[in-house]
Amino acid sequence: MSNTILVGIDGSEGALRALDFAASQARLSNQGLTICYVIEWSPFTFNTPSENEERHRRREEELTRAHSDLIEPQLIRLAQSGVSAEGLVRHGHAATVLKDLGVEVGASSIVIGRKGTSRLASVMFGSVAGSLVQIADRPVTVVP
Repeated sequence: MSNTILVGIDGSEGALRALDFAASQARLSNQGLTICYVIEWSPFTFNTPSENEERHRRREEELTRAHSDLIEPQLIRLAQSGVSAEGLVRHGHAATVLKDLGVEVGASSIVIGRKGTSRLASVMFGSVAGSLVQIADRPVTVVP
């Protein structure tokens, strides 16, 4: 069994409940956590070279801001509660990124909140949790 549980977070109350659940599971099973925030990003846009350069600059700024505003505070909170964790920020479709990251880090399971920050997107395109449950190759826990 792997020594990490992967948790997808997005700053929502549901994500914080999922993180708290995963932290309690990590303590019980003597595992660490890998927490990940996914910035939705599509490579399928048609831009001019200058637009692509600007887009890349914005992407790097988003990565930095997400790490400092979302990941770092949770890593501090987890460390204070005695849970070993690492944090990552990635771009892409959240369900696909979490599935692939689960493989990359050898996670024993993936934990995600049922409701995230984008209700409209989940109504129009399907929820991240629902998609992840369908495509993941390891256990997924969806926390209400």
